Amino acid sequence: MRRCAGPLLRLAGRRPLPLRHGAAAFPAASFSSSSSPSDGSGGSRAPDTSLFVPVPLKPVGDAAEEDVGAELTRPLDKAEVLKNLNKFYKRKEIQRLGTENGLDARLFHQAFISFRKYIMESSSVSADLHIILNDICCGAGHVDDLFPFFLRHAKQIFPMLDCMDDLRKISDLRLPPNWYPEARAIQRKIIFHAGPTNSGKTYHAIQRFLSAKSGIYCGPLKLLAHEIFQKSNAANVPCDLVTGEERVYANEDARQASHIACTIEMCSTNTPYEVAVIDEIQMIRDPARGWAWTRALLGLSAEEIHVCGEAAAIDLVTELMYTTGEEVEVRNYERLTPLTVLDYALESLDNLRPGDCIVCFSKNDIYSVSRQVEARGLECAVIYGSLPPGTKLEQAKKFNDPDDPCKILVATDAIGMGLNLCIKRIIFNSIVKPTINEKGEKEIDLITTSQALQIAGRAGRYGSSFKQGEVTTMHRDDLAQLKEILSEPVRPVKAAGLHPTAEQIEMFAYHLPDATLSNLIDIFVSLSQVDGLYFVCNIDDFKFLADMIQHIPLNLRSRYVFCTAPLNRKEPFVCTTLLKFARQFSRNEPLTFDWLCRHTKWPLAPPKNIKELVHLEAVHDVFDLYLWLSYRFMDMFPDAALVRSIQKKLDDIIQIGVCNITKLIRASQSSAAPGASEVVPEDFPLSRTKRDSRVSLKAYRSSVRQEDLKSHGRGSLANRLLREGLLTQEMLRQLESEWQDQHRSGRYGLETGKKKK
Repeated sequence: MRRCAGPLLRLAGRRPLPLRHGAAAFPAASFSSSSSPSDGSGGSRAPDTSLFVPVPLKPVGDAAEEDVGAELTRPLDKAEVLKNLNKFYKRKEIQRLGTENGLDARLFHQAFISFRKYIMESSSVSADLHIILNDICCGAGHVDDLFPFFLRHAKQIFPMLDCMDDLRKISDLRLPPNWYPEARAIQRKIIFHAGPTNSGKTYHAIQRFLSAKSGIYCGPLKLLAHEIFQKSNAANVPCDLVTGEERVYANEDARQASHIACTIEMCSTNTPYEVAVIDEIQMIRDPARGWAWTRALLGLSAEEIHVCGEAAAIDLVTELMYTTGEEVEVRNYERLTPLTVLDYALESLDNLRPGDCIVCFSKNDIYSVSRQVEARGLECAVIYGSLPPGTKLEQAKKFNDPDDPCKILVATDAIGMGLNLCIKRIIFNSIVKPTINEKGEKEIDLITTSQALQIAGRAGRYGSSFKQGEVTTMHRDDLAQLKEILSEPVRPVKAAGLHPTAEQIEMFAYHLPDATLSNLIDIFVSLSQVDGLYFVCNIDDFKFLADMIQHIPLNLRSRYVFCTAPLNRKEPFVCTTLLKFARQFSRNEPLTFDWLCRHTKWPLAPPKNIKELVHLEAVHDVFDLYLWLSYRFMDMFPDAALVRSIQKKLDDIIQIGVCNITKLIRASQSSAAPGASEVVPEDFPLSRTKRDSRVSLKAYRSSVRQEDLKSHGRGSLANRLLREGLLTQEMLRQLESEWQDQHRSGRYGLETGKKKK
């Protein structure tokens, strides 16, 4: 029996302890020491191995084939095998060899657990492994002889170990200019139009766009693209409109025009143009969408690139263009009309004047202020981010119309770009804004100088009836802080966003076919290398959708497209709809107009309360989602024209609701549960806790909590949290119930039935 074992042992590469000298047969994955040819630093960071999900490897069951290893030697004594496997795991020499071959402590442990389970639960193992185990159990071999088999198993459950160099090359993001050979093949002229809001910078760029033989306008919003589309065609320059959800051709025969106005994500980097305009270039630093500006700036094949935006982005754009060998010509613009920061706050809605715009940073504030404005006999227009574009335009038209009795506007920072408004005075209802941090947590922080200037600059628009703009605050104690914010220089834009492409993820999937899309993205970002001019954009929304549809059988390209769909993951109805779209898509069943009508319960009636209005806005987003997918999967979403027609009708229904928003608020409050705290207190503008503008925001938050708890009781703090969007009525009721339970049980040290000594 032993005579047969010799050749098999040699075949298995059996070698006693000095395995480190024979490692060539099992090349190391070299996590931290390998570098791609383009690595200027001579090294690369180690990946986050916690992202490496092991591929399940099932133990061999009762095999139909004979156990060759048992025939050559004898059946294994599993108790003795387990003892030797554990001895193998504890060997420092083996752990060191694991590290040399890319297995850090985490991966080494996971690989061993899997290796041990595989051997112990398999009815048979390969002949060479069986013989090695038998020799070790008999004292004729050493536990170190298991390492080649252990490493082979580790590479089966962690396939990235065998292709780490390839994965590093795929995720190397240090030379983005090289991704666009068409743009690099021409010498482009870059003109940066720098200036504040209402300085005419975009106007001059658009004039060059209109005079060119061919051109493309890239803007951050559908409203901006639509505005350029209309202006261009009105100037007898045929221009197409291209957004994620819509294609409108200037020519009746659907022939592509020489000019295109598009949202920036939709620009083509393959089509040559004479002139390209990239608007709001400072958004290149946006954590979610910055990649689109980077792609346009580096990749557009245009003889002239006109970049418009804040001067804070000049240095970054200049540095980026230096890497492409292109020079930047800077044209600076000053504001065309004066903007004055008033020395007094509004303090009361009784002091409103025609042309005033009250800027809020939450929907609850919008509802509160608009109700109180109309309670004073004044009509007001309402604009906030989740309203459909058509409704925003109608509200803007109503406010701008000199013959309309509506002279007050209540809006969020959605007015910062995309709408032409005749505003005399901007009034900040608050200078703190809820934001989402990198961990996805909600925070409240002071608005930035860039945000404040963008919003304040909407007052006194050039060419409007107001030749001078004014800005102030609702509350006196905010005014000094606002002046300080507006006087500070805008922080320079330091880096440009990047995002992994579908092609890069497909190459990753080729090497890691068993990984989920969410896991592929995580590993990509972990391995990615960027230089100081770039950063990888936030991928939380992408991963959220990837995890949500992971169980649905889709090919990788389709799955990637679904995960890039533009939707708000905080809207359950829209997310549920995407899930249903993906499920039906996977069954190869077209999503028809009738199916969509059944799902959304179309036709819909005008809203009777705020909750119904919010639902209608979500349905509008669902229609947008259908249209967005229809341009990527035309056969599976075939009824885009019909959906667009009912979306326009829905827009009209939402407009009715917004025009009657005060009635909806009253209806919502009258239908609220008895005892629930009022969402919109009548004295809201005056019931604000005073604070010293010199106090830090952190100290301010702390003092607010203490003052609210001591002076105003739970109701006042609850109302503040409700107004700021940090608390809902449902959460409030749950907290009240829990507080009462805790009070009864005495868990907070309050007196209950027994007195504490």
